[in-house]
Amino acid sequence: MIGDVEDLLERWRAVTGGDADELGRDLLRRWSEPHREYHSTSHLRAVLDAVDVLEHHATDPDAVRLAAWFHDAVYAGRPGADEDASARLAAETLPGAGVSDERVSEVVRLVELTTTHDPAPDDANGAVLCDADLAILGGEPEEYAAYAAAVRAEYPVSDHEYRLGRSAVLRRLLSLDPLYRTPTGASRWTAAAHRNLKAELDLLSVS
Repeated sequence: MIGDVEDLLERWRAVTGGDADELGRDLLRRWSEPHREYHSTSHLRAVLDAVDVLEHHATDPDAVRLAAWFHDAVYAGRPGADEDASARLAAETLPGAGVSDERVSEVVRLVELTTTHDPAPDDANGAVLCDADLAILGGEPEEYAAYAAAVRAEYPVSDHEYRLGRSAVLRRLLSLDPLYRTPTGASRWTAAAHRNLKAELDLLSVS
């Protein structure tokens, strides 16, 4: 675990110039909170890895990477409110890390965009971040099953309540057309994501 955290901290230093360790460690503490089963440092790493795959589509890859660090920095299972709080955290802390006002504004915008995962057609940075955040949907069946189980573990509600809420989320994701906005993301993950989402939806409807 310590090695994993240090590796992530090195990735943080690479995007901030190495002068914001205190903020990076604070973010890693947030991502390591005990109530996080899915929205953990493993998710952060996966999103950063996906950004690396998709970065050639972005106009400001480092802004996208910073947004990845902040997009679930505040997580209490409150859709919309969590993203708003995470965006405020970015706005409050990034200027002190030497990030330009222009880039801070872009990071804040990108974090807020993860509420809907519905970037405008000409939003290259938004497309990369949203595709990276949703890349897990296009994983292998066993990877997707582990993701779905981890998401369920984050919600201390009855199975009936969870099925209703989760089914609504799955239907919304399936309604996104396209689900992935970058050419690379679309070709890599769309088919598998649709299979995975439909399979989970079917499972929820009969459980």
